[in-house]
Amino acid sequence: MADIAADSAEHAEHAEHAEHYDLIIVGTGSGNSIPEELNDRKIAIVEKGIFGGTCINVGCIPTKMYVYTADVARELSEASRYGLSPVNPGTGEPVDQPKWRIDWDGLKERVFGRRIDPISRGGEEYRRGDETPNITLYSDVARFTGDRTMQIGTGDNGDATITVTADHIILATGTRTWVPDVIAESGVRYRTNVDVMRMEQLPRTMVILGGSIIATEFAHVFSSLGVEVFVINRSNTLLRKFDETVSGRFTEVAGTQWTNLLGRTVTAAREHGGLVTVTLDDGREIDCDELLLAQGRVPNSDLLDCAAGGVELDGDGKIIVDDFGRTSADGVWALGDAIAGPELKHVANQEARAVFHNVASSDEFDLEPLKHDNVPGGIFSHPQIGYVGMTETEARAWAEENDRTITVKVQEYSDVAYGWAMEDTTGFCKLIADAGSRRLLGAHIMGPQAATLIQLLVTAIEFDLDLVDFARKQYWPHPSLSELVENALLGLEFE
Repeated sequence: MADIAADSAEHAEHAEHAEHYDLIIVGTGSGNSIPEELNDRKIAIVEKGIFGGTCINVGCIPTKMYVYTADVARELSEASRYGLSPVNPGTGEPVDQPKWRIDWDGLKERVFGRRIDPISRGGEEYRRGDETPNITLYSDVARFTGDRTMQIGTGDNGDATITVTADHIILATGTRTWVPDVIAESGVRYRTNVDVMRMEQLPRTMVILGGSIIATEFAHVFSSLGVEVFVINRSNTLLRKFDETVSGRFTEVAGTQWTNLLGRTVTAAREHGGLVTVTLDDGREIDCDELLLAQGRVPNSDLLDCAAGGVELDGDGKIIVDDFGRTSADGVWALGDAIAGPELKHVANQEARAVFHNVASSDEFDLEPLKHDNVPGGIFSHPQIGYVGMTETEARAWAEENDRTITVKVQEYSDVAYGWAMEDTTGFCKLIADAGSRRLLGAHIMGPQAATLIQLLVTAIEFDLDLVDFARKQYWPHPSLSELVENALLGLEFE
């Protein structure tokens, strides 16, 4: 503590004042989920952006609200599959190509005006208010200036800074959109997940750079709302890091909804006449009203001056932690997208629970580990995707290394009764299991409600269930969509 106090004093002469806390939290996403066990601690929270972090403001929640609107719009456009067709209300005559008016301002108001913004404001007001008197909220940037010592504010333009020290610091600083050099150097305007949902008007055309989750979800949203969408991806398939059956079949279906330019890179970009033009490596030029970047994300650790705090980073700029969330610096912890692991909100929430428990605990032998196994995920594009466990390629490599045999079953939606009702022709459930132990290794579902159906298989893999018992010793409601999973289980061939 003497070293901390000395370092704090050194920096205090350039600061408005110096303050010591029991705990400093940088980031208000999952880092804001402070448990009651810490109510007696003096806590500082630092947030440079919108209170609440990515998920609530510009990520998971608002995007899925847009996705649901897109799902409804697409269902309406495909209603003829179910024997439904629109008619002119005046004449009763069929309408060949019905048009649905997109109330873009109304959609933004539904998502942000009535939901997201009030939640963010309420969270900030709560942390600043009398209900949490032990917490001080700083709306600025923070960087290390020494061991467990941070400067809040940049000091630019003569603005005052504040030096804070703490017994513990939690870094929950997340990530931001990666901007390719060719785009940054061109100076063209572009959108990211931060502002694309708040555009003043719906564009006629949009180019999306990227081919993974964010790119395919926004491609679904905007193509379903009538925007002409071009997806440019370096890989020859979309979702290339996912199971090969998922990637291959999704790429095929996606190509019927928007234009995919695969195996291509952008070599130049320019802006003219209100349009952005990107040039591809094959010489083609694509004009668009809006350019959306979704090729990847980079950690915000570069804003923290981690080296000054003794916090080590890996080659990707992620903060290195042990199994319990401890960094290389004593008393400094990290969680969420700031560290290596699945960049998913439910993972960050588990990590936050573990890290807060570990900070609150005085028992070295009562630490809770971070959990990174059997992590499920959902991709809310069209079709929807749910997944957990190994891909088939990973499972075959595991089987070869461990002298095991795997069994694989792909069950089509179109082969179960509720799939008939939905007239689904592209969806499937793929299960990968160890043929000897009858245990699940991986599950991948593409189709309606896939992200919900996958929970059945998360249970099976997490609790190490015998898949024959799992299929046979419980009822499966007929003719529910859960029969897709039941039939996939029954199709596995065990030794």
